[in-house]
Amino acid sequence: QVQLVESGGGLVQAGGSLTLSCVLSGRALGSYGMAWFRQAPGKERVFVAAIGWSGRETDYTDSVKGRFTISRDDAKNTVYLQMNRLLPEDTAVYFCAADRAGRGVRDPAPYENWGQGTQVTVSS
Repeated sequence: QVQLVESGGGLVQAGGSLTLSCVLSGRALGSYGMAWFRQAPGKERVFVAAIGWSGRETDYTDSVKGRFTISRDDAKNTVYLQMNRLLPEDTAVYFCAADRAGRGVRDPAPYENWGQGTQVTVSS
């Protein structure tokens, strides 16, 4: 059974940085496409970043390009989201998701497994 556990969230001032981690257990990470989504209070869950199974393909929503970096360490079964120059509008619960077909896509539908989320709060 695949499980995802996120960590690394917290409270940070605008302009600061955080690194989120997502550990996949129950299977080897290597064949999975992975993504980060976020959900702000009162809003729907939206795509943030994705990485394909090989690590060569990445994709970002426009609002985080140049500030966030998604990466993976298959030896540690972990995916990361490095977040720099954080803005108050980045405040949300961040979820990681796994797609065993290996794609790194924006559509949440292919992702069979989801973590419980980690809270990121950016103060102005």
